[in-house]
Amino acid sequence: NWQGEWKWDGIRAQLVKRDGRLWIWSRGEELVTDRFPELHSLAQCLPDGTVIDGEIVVWKAPDINPEISPDSGAAFALDNDAPHAAPSVQPFALLQQRIGRKTLGKKILTDIPVVVLAYDLLEWQGADWRNRPQHERRTQLETLIDSCQSEVLMPSPVLTGKDWLDLATQREASRSLGVEGMMLKASDSLYGVGRTKDMGVWWKWKIDPFSVDAVLIYAQRGHGRRASLYSDYTFAVWDGPPQASERTLVPFAKAYSGLTDEEMRKVDAIVRKTTVEKFGPVSSVTPTLVFELGFEGIALSKRHKSGIAVRFPRMLRWRQDKPVAEADSLTTLQDLLN
Repeated sequence: NWQGEWKWDGIRAQLVKRDGRLWIWSRGEELVTDRFPELHSLAQCLPDGTVIDGEIVVWKAPDINPEISPDSGAAFALDNDAPHAAPSVQPFALLQQRIGRKTLGKKILTDIPVVVLAYDLLEWQGADWRNRPQHERRTQLETLIDSCQSEVLMPSPVLTGKDWLDLATQREASRSLGVEGMMLKASDSLYGVGRTKDMGVWWKWKIDPFSVDAVLIYAQRGHGRRASLYSDYTFAVWDGPPQASERTLVPFAKAYSGLTDEEMRKVDAIVRKTTVEKFGPVSSVTPTLVFELGFEGIALSKRHKSGIAVRFPRMLRWRQDKPVAEADSLTTLQDLLN
């Protein structure tokens, strides 16, 4: 038997309550308690000896944000029957705004409030629960959240379906709901450490990434074993249709992963031959190379010249079959927002 959950697009975190104090740790083992003051109230309702695994997400009624268009990512209501104006999970782009702030003023806390969507219980009453089965941990987690009665702690809903086809149909709605896909967890699985998919008990069932064909316009040497190669690239799309007489290339993303070592060496050689100008470590090149870029999310942004920001861009393939003139345009990116 398997348990399905949405794969949330937020910040994975652990809530640790010990000796009357609450600590919040990020997935990268960074202590982030001070970054989320609205969660501090959980110290009052969570008993000592508790560790919860979950996702920090923006939770509010949707509105018009000056930085993020309401069309730049879907809101997700935990209650499918909730009215449109009811509080719901908001796009990650909003959370990114908050993460980038050095100080959290009252306006930010009001405009971008967060909650924790909890999906696992790692410690309970001071005992390590990671070796207990998933269904047992989940049952106790729901009991704990119910007794806590906090507005900033909610259970991540368990998805139900009569068969795999039913779950696959639900998964197809992921992008419109603003989630990355599904997590599938074996009901009797223990809580693994590291890459749990290697143990066959947790699986990410993600949706396919967005993709566009973009032109390489800048290159920079990499780090470590790539220090001698131009391996970090800036990509652009056209600012007008093919028939436009004076269209230009507008940068919108940087990427450095996705190529094989052999492809990287070939691109490095082309960059060196087509360099037009150097700006410190960055070289501008004659536009000759087209790549298919994949990315997980897209949003409007005033911080970027293109007006677009994408998440986790990477190279899916080198489009050696496609001329630069046939690369995608800003219109293509704008269409993906919808």
